[in-house]
Amino acid sequence: MNTKIKVLILFLCLIAPVSYVVPKTVVHPWKNKKVAFFGDSITDPNIKTKGTDSKGRTNMHYWDYLHEWLGITPYVYAISGRQWNDIPRQTDRLNKEHGGDVDAITIFMGTNDFITDIPLGDWFTVKEDSVVVALSRPKAKVARMHRELNMDNKTLRGRINIAMDKLKSVYPDKQIVILTPIHRAFATFSEKNIQPDETYANRLGLYVEDYVKAIRETADVWSVPVIDLYSLSGLYPMKQEHYRYFNKPDTDRLHPNTPGHERIAKTLYYQFLTLPCELK
Repeated sequence: MNTKIKVLILFLCLIAPVSYVVPKTVVHPWKNKKVAFFGDSITDPNIKTKGTDSKGRTNMHYWDYLHEWLGITPYVYAISGRQWNDIPRQTDRLNKEHGGDVDAITIFMGTNDFITDIPLGDWFTVKEDSVVVALSRPKAKVARMHRELNMDNKTLRGRINIAMDKLKSVYPDKQIVILTPIHRAFATFSEKNIQPDETYANRLGLYVEDYVKAIRETADVWSVPVIDLYSLSGLYPMKQEHYRYFNKPDTDRLHPNTPGHERIAKTLYYQFLTLPCELK
């Protein structure tokens, strides 16, 4: 092949139209879904959030933002002061009012278990038992250690087991997502309700991160996604510069205000993007 022909072929290749594959627009998997929100005062719609967001609005909760951004229908059952042992009741209310007409359930709970000194407990009770085994040899009954889920309602892990056992039974085909508690600082609501910041242990000598770690373990025990807001939300009320995200710098650095909820919502928006909402 002579040089002129080679140059011509190269020229034609350069001017030939290039075919590009245009990527499809990603549709958020939680868009327009029906989502139940279980939890305590941080999720409770009756607890007003102070402060204003970038649009001048106040009293916005994280699920309000998700409703606005994703078009979700929020079913909110959270009640102030409740602990993990209230999840079965919230589950019953959801089932009574909406049955199976829900796509996902989130649980934002645990900070009150910490402050009221609920023991962590164990995930399992373990004892020796016998079981039939046949692996490359004739079957035989052998002694093995055997574990069963701990259902002690007086411990955190027992309460989570009870709650997840109920949810996995009532809603076996629904997405269930656990949200860890966020960092917490000083709060005083009355002479009988003064809560120190997270640098102080509770009466059991446990810190809030001990409860967060136990809640994270739910993913392994129950095969449910856990979104670690304690680490991912960026909210840190121990720093004065972060008081702007909480209701009252002098009396309530426990509850996020409207900008704090917006920050939580942004974290959840992107975390939810990695999770299917419908599991059918």
